[in-house]
Amino acid sequence: MDGQQKSGAELLGEREKRIYDTVELRVPDRVPSFLFSTFWAARNAGMTCEQAMYDYKGLSNAMRTVILDLQPDAYVPCHLMLSLGPTMEILDYKQLEWPGDGSLGPNQPFQYIDREYMEAGEYDEFMNDPTGFYLRKYLPRLAGELEPLANLPEFPSVYFTRVMHSMAFLADPQVRKALETMIKAGEEMQKMLGEAFSFIAEMEELGFPVANVASGHAPYDVVSDYLRGSKGGMLDMFRHEDKIQEIMDTLTDFIPRNMMKTASRLRGKIVFIPLHWGLDGFMSPDQFNKFFWPSLRKVLIELIDNEYYPCVLWEGDCESRLEVISDVPEGKCIYWFERTDPFKAKEVLKDRVCIRGSVPVSIMNTGTPDDVKEVCKKLIDVVGKDGGFIMDAGVGIPDEAKPENVKMMFDFTREYGVYG
Repeated sequence: MDGQQKSGAELLGEREKRIYDTVELRVPDRVPSFLFSTFWAARNAGMTCEQAMYDYKGLSNAMRTVILDLQPDAYVPCHLMLSLGPTMEILDYKQLEWPGDGSLGPNQPFQYIDREYMEAGEYDEFMNDPTGFYLRKYLPRLAGELEPLANLPEFPSVYFTRVMHSMAFLADPQVRKALETMIKAGEEMQKMLGEAFSFIAEMEELGFPVANVASGHAPYDVVSDYLRGSKGGMLDMFRHEDKIQEIMDTLTDFIPRNMMKTASRLRGKIVFIPLHWGLDGFMSPDQFNKFFWPSLRKVLIELIDNEYYPCVLWEGDCESRLEVISDVPEGKCIYWFERTDPFKAKEVLKDRVCIRGSVPVSIMNTGTPDDVKEVCKKLIDVVGKDGGFIMDAGVGIPDEAKPENVKMMFDFTREYGVYG
C-alpha cells in the first residue's frame, strides 16, 4: 500500500501537493492519478445499478473498497451522482429514467430525457424573473409533484400588505402538498448528503482528497441541455440569436457564483465542468467562437479569479478548438480530454493547461492489462513530460471496465510515473 507507514494527514498533504504542482505546471514527484466512475465501483462490489442509486451505505462500502485497493491521488464520491433514487421518486422526477422507477432494468444506468423544458417564446420571461420562472414554470415541468407551484404568485409584484395577502396561496391544498413534498425530498437528500460527507471525511482522514469540490456547466450547455433541449438549442442559434446570447449572459453570472458557494463547504480548489455541445461534430468553429467559448471563458476566469482551478471535461473531440481554448491563464486549468488526440493537445497546451485523461474507454473495457500498460507508458512519456499531466481514462472508469485493467492503470502510473 502506498505510504502505509505514513499518517493520513501526511498522505493527504503529499497528494494535494502532487496535484496542485501538476495543475500549476510544476514538476511533481510523480504523475497523479484520479478515480472517477459512475456505476463501476458498485458493480465491482456486486451491486446492481438500482442498489447503487438507493443504498447510500452500500455505495460507500463499494467506494471504500476500490479507493483502498487502487490508492488514487484523488477520487470523486459517487453518491452525489448516483444516490438520487429515493429523492427522485418522492418528487416524481421527469428528467431522468433510472433503475428503480419502473422504466429500466436493475442493471441499466440512468438515462437523460432530452426535451423542451422552456419554450422558445419564454426567453424574456426567464430573463425578467429567473427565480420566478424556475418556481412557476421549470420545476412543475421537471417533477410531477411540483406542478401546483405553477399557482404561486409573482412575488416581485408583491409588497406592503400584499405580502400578507399572498400567504393565502401557500394554504391552497395543492400548493401545501407540493411544499410538504419538497420538505420530504429535502429530508431524504439530507440523509444522502450526510452519508456522502461522512464518507468524504473518512477518506480524508485516510489521506485521500476529493478530485473536485463543486460542479457546473457551460452557459450554452445549460440552455441546450436543460432548458431548450438539443433541437431547440441548435435552432435558436439561427432563429433567436440575440435571446440565446442574452440568457447566456444571465447564466454566466449565476453559474460560477453557485459553484463557489458549494465549493466553500469542502476542502479543495478544483471545480468540475463537463461539456456537451462545444465539440467537433456538434458545432462549427464559427459557432463555437460565437456561442460557446466566450461565455464559458467568462465562467472559467471568474472561478480562477477566486482561486479555483476549473477542470473542464471535453466529452468528445475538440482538436479544432485547441488554439482557441488555450486562451486561459497559465497553470490555472485542467483540460480532461475524452477523444481529442492527447499528444496534439500537449503540443498546443503544454505552457498553459494541465491535461487529464485519454486512456481509451475501449481499451479499459476490452483490452488486456498489457494494452493498458502500453497506453499509460506513452501518455506518461509524452504528455507527462515535464509535468502537467493527470492519469485517468477518457471519461473516467467506464461501467464495464475490467477490474484488472483498472488496477493496471493505477499501479503502473504510481510505479512508472516517477519524475527523476
